[in-house]
Amino acid sequence: MGFLKGLLIRLAVTALAFWLATLVIPGITLDSDSATETVTTLVLVAIIFGVVNAVLQPIIKTVGCGFYLLTLGLIALVVNGLLFLLTSWIADQAGLPFHVDGFWPAAVLGALFVGIVTWILGALLDRD
Repeated sequence: MGFLKGLLIRLAVTALAFWLATLVIPGITLDSDSATETVTTLVLVAIIFGVVNAVLQPIIKTVGCGFYLLTLGLIALVVNGLLFLLTSWIADQAGLPFHVDGFWPAAVLGALFVGIVTWILGALLDRD
């Protein structure tokens, strides 16, 4: 039961971070009519973001490890921004009302913001 609880907490924290990003970062929008649709969209976008990161990020880090070394890890900002933009595209294809306007500044700042918020909330909630 501990694994499921940790997974649900991580999902809720990520959904909350996405909601905060729609409020704080210009260019990230969530156009929904009701609170239920908003929560459902945020949870689904958090799931999409988690799957995209779980599947693609290890592959990208392995293939592009030279770029990570060459740029001292700063390429991670670009990679995370592109994965954030990919999440927006997948959400759009699924008919979800979540949209990121472009790579810079919306996707890069959104990925950075969501990463920082999930890190802080994860540390506060201690999901382990």
